[in-house]
Amino acid sequence: MSASTFKIVPDSAGEKKPSRLIPTACFTTDATDETTMRFYDTKDGSVASGVWECPPCKVDIPSYPVNEMMTIISGAVSIIDADGMEEAFGPGEVVFVAKGSKMTWHITERLRKYYMTSQ
Repeated sequence: MSASTFKIVPDSAGEKKPSRLIPTACFTTDATDETTMRFYDTKDGSVASGVWECPPCKVDIPSYPVNEMMTIISGAVSIIDADGMEEAFGPGEVVFVAKGSKMTWHITERLRKYYMTSQ
């Protein structure tokens, strides 16, 4: 996208594309239709934003690959940190994850979120 200021609307005309962040074996239902609707990417790939959607899954993340600020649009996710502390997040809640964090994501209800990542 070339505009420097824009509204991110989850049901806009943006194109949903398949996303492959979650290994197939980690999905906890028959649904595996993970998607991303990208709204902005810098030329060097250091910043990205959009809407990501994923069915229920549970995945261990040894080192989170980016800094990410997200706002949950719908669904539910529990994040268990390296010390075993678990926190649940749902619609309207804002979450920040620092690059390099060790955690487990447990999406218990189809998750849809706005995201902004930076390297």
